[in-house]
Amino acid sequence: MRRACKALAQIVGSVKSSLKIGLTTLEINDFTESLIARKGARAAFKGYRGYPKAICASFNEEVVHGIPSQRKIKNGDILSIDVGLILDGWFSDMAFSVGFGAVEENKKKLLEVTERSLYQGIQQMTPGNYLSDVGFAVQSYVEPFGFSVVRDFVGHGIGRALHEDPEVPNFGLPKSGPILKEGMVFAVEPMVNIGSAKTKILEDRWTVVTLDGQPSAHFEHTVAITSQGPEILTQV
Repeated sequence: MRRACKALAQIVGSVKSSLKIGLTTLEINDFTESLIARKGARAAFKGYRGYPKAICASFNEEVVHGIPSQRKIKNGDILSIDVGLILDGWFSDMAFSVGFGAVEENKKKLLEVTERSLYQGIQQMTPGNYLSDVGFAVQSYVEPFGFSVVRDFVGHGIGRALHEDPEVPNFGLPKSGPILKEGMVFAVEPMVNIGSAKTKILEDRWTVVTLDGQPSAHFEHTVAITSQGPEILTQV
């Protein structure tokens, strides 16, 4: 899994540095897929339950699972990109959000808080802690800023499959559910909204948007539980 996650982290670094206003999400998808192929890997999302592309690309009020298209990045947009790959039978998963040009202050704060909440959750990923401690840490960090944590979509175990049990909510009470043990690996992925936590799925049956049309952000790492504490596998 370290190899699969290192490959993904390197790809995400290249994708991030390529992003600019005027690019279409389809161009980003195709570039990402070419990088995955160069690593001798396969796109984990393409074909998963019929999903048609290698990445998910979600603008502004789109929370997750936006399908790449001819839509171009514009000044002021937030874009969230989620990508996974399979290398030698092992899966890795990662997501990030970025703003372009003259981004409104509340969107900038949303990006900052969502990314920080991911690391608040990761800090709890030590042997002997409870899985719910992760979500409690995320929620406890996010809500004082007036933002809301999405309930309808959560993180997950990951390994030989993209989504494995148990789920990893980004909310909840501490000290409940499974106890974290060395060797477990999870994809932790806070999705945070400026407004309500409620969402809906569009007619394409994939794109998830905020019910109130307010912006959303999404960050994700694949993280291993080790005797030395959490190891972020998708970090260069």
